[in-house]
This record gives sequence, structure tokens and C-alpha cells, in this order.
Amino acid sequence: MELLRNPIRPYAWGSHTAIAAVQGRRIPTEGPEAELWMGAHPGDPSTVEDGRTLIDVIAEDPERVLGAANVQRFGVRLPFLLKVLAAEAPLSIQAHPDAAQARAGFDDEESEGVPVDATVRNYVDPFHKPELLCAVSEYECLCGFRDPAESAELLSRLNVSALAGTVDLLRQDDPSQALREAVTTVMTVPETLRGPLLDQVVAECAQLAGEGPGGATYAMAASLGKAYPGDIGVLLALLLNHVILQPGEAIYMPAGNAHAYLRGVGVELMAASDNVLRGGLTAKHVDVPELLRVLRYESLAEPRVVAVQVAPGVREWQTPMPEFRLSHASVGGLRDKVVLRNGGPRILLCWSGQVRLDDGVQPLTLLPGQAAFVAADAADSVVATGFGELFQASTA
Repeated sequence: MELLRNPIRPYAWGSHTAIAAVQGRRIPTEGPEAELWMGAHPGDPSTVEDGRTLIDVIAEDPERVLGAANVQRFGVRLPFLLKVLAAEAPLSIQAHPDAAQARAGFDDEESEGVPVDATVRNYVDPFHKPELLCAVSEYECLCGFRDPAESAELLSRLNVSALAGTVDLLRQDDPSQALREAVTTVMTVPETLRGPLLDQVVAECAQLAGEGPGGATYAMAASLGKAYPGDIGVLLALLLNHVILQPGEAIYMPAGNAHAYLRGVGVELMAASDNVLRGGLTAKHVDVPELLRVLRYESLAEPRVVAVQVAPGVREWQTPMPEFRLSHASVGGLRDKVVLRNGGPRILLCWSGQVRLDDGVQPLTLLPGQAAFVAADAADSVVATGFGELFQASTA
């Protein structure tokens, strides 16, 4: 078991308190701290105590560290990336490609000679990025398309004549066609018309914000309009499910689902990729044609994933993805030890308390905000004792 040192990404939307508070550092921090990365992604890999990156550790003995089956299936790479996401302001509305789209898009941009760090680059690696987010505070987010008939009703209450055509599109009998045509119409509004249209939309949303039908969603859109004036993402947000997660609730975002995280602190686990196609609420590159090609035009009736109890003190959120599985363990009180089982590589993140972990090779005690890596050749089970809670990221 190796103690990890993990980089923090200072994106502008990040919190000045959340990650530092968990780690016991002084708050507020000088700059925003948005994402704590734990893994072996080339963009910002974790390091072990002797200074080697987790990429180096894996490369020295892939089958020992990852397990032969994982090397055969995913290659010489840790297939998941664990993050703490601390959003003080909204992230961009975005979607991620599926595996085939990611490989084709990456190969195309490589052949065209687009630098991997170019601001106009869509595909920075050849992998997909399905993701799971578990809230550890109240977490507000936009998750997948709402039923188009419901979106039509929501937009029809706005006294904005320019939206009449979009409302009609959303009321078509074929839901997929309704979403495809309505989203395309929204995302291709000419730049010269966007400002006046969005001014009307935001003003109407502010009028309807409150306790009535859709009041919380209208309030959300009005708030986004103040933060991102003239951004078409404000209108796109009205077509998405508006969800407020409570601590312990989780959402799963498969490829092609439009989503945005608006505020809160959560633990996120994903396939190890950084491919993002943005649709708004951002000053970064937005490639509308590519986004429209990648999006899945289907409503997501329930984005939440319910945790399953898998052992005493241990629950996990299961998804169809073989690359990752997120578990949560509570240690202490009536339960003096908790056993976490998994035969592959894993990262353990202590969220609270003081937890001693024993993998049968090298025991380690973690404090809040600290994480450890366990190689595949360790025991199938890690025994946790002490008092607190922790998350385990592993292959499925």
C-alpha cells in the first residue's frame, strides 16, 4: 500500500474552502481549488512517497500492479480516475464521447497535427469518460435531457415568442426526433440573435422563479443567466433534468448525456479520460457540430443510482462500466472493522476520522483527505479499523 500525493486543479469555478477543509489546511485558500485528482492520468498523475508517479509505478511491473486480467482488458494503464469535485460556481454543460467516438476523434486530430494542449482540441486522449458522482454535500446538477413534453411545457410558460418554434419541435410524437431538432435549433441560434433572446428568457425565468410549477428550475436558469450573460447554455439548461442530490446520493452519466455540475462537493469516479465536449456556461472552446454529433437524444427519466449494500458497513454504486466501481465504508461505533473486497488495483480515500488500512502487505493510517493506492498483488481484502468513513475506487 502506497500513500499518494495528489494534485489539485485550480479551475476558476472551484471552492476556496471545501478541499482544504477536508484536508485540514488553512481556509480560505489563496486561489480556487476545484478538483483533487487521484490516479494515473497523464494530465496530472498522483505520486508516491519516493517521488515516482503512479504511471511510473505501473510501468515497472504492470501485471503485479494492475493484475494480468486488467492489463489484457485495458492495457498498461489504470482504467479509472478518482476525484473530489468542489464547485462554488457552475461547470460547463458538457457531454463525453463513447469509446469508438473517442478513438476516432483522437486519431483524426492527431493526423491533422492539432497540438494536444491546443484550446480548440476536442479529444486529448483516445478513451471514453462515463462518470459517477456521489454527493458529500447538497449538490445541484443538470443531468441528461428531460422528457421533451415536459420541457415544452416549461418553455411555453415563458412569454418569449421566439421560443414558439422550439416548443413545437419538443411536442413532436417521436421523443428522440423532438430532442434532436429542438437541441439543434437552440445550439445554432445566430450569434446576433442570442443576446436579445437570452435577455428575454432570463427576465421571464426571474419572474417565474419561486414555489410554483418549475419554480426551482426557473430560478436556476435566472441565476445562470446572471453568471453567463449571452451564453446559449442558459437556454440549453432548461431542457435538462434539474436535480439536487443529498449527501450519499449519486448520479451516473454515460456517454452522450448532456450534464453540468452547478454547486456542491462530491466524490467523482470515471473512466480515466479528460475528453470533454462543451455546450455552454463556459468561456472555453465550444464545438457545436461535434457536440451535436456526440449527444444522445433520449430523455433520462432517473439519473440517480441507488447504492447497494454489499457487506457489513460497505455499500457501492454499480454501473455497467467495467473500468470503475465506487464503494463507501463507515468504520467505528458498533463496527470495529470493515472488510473491503476487490481483487484488482484500488485507491482508498479517507473522508473523515482516522482509518487504519491493512492490505496484508503494508498497513497504513489515513487522515481526512489522504488517499492510498493498493496494487492488485495485495490481498483481495483490505481491513479498515478506527473511526471514520472512506471511499474505495476500483475496477468492477
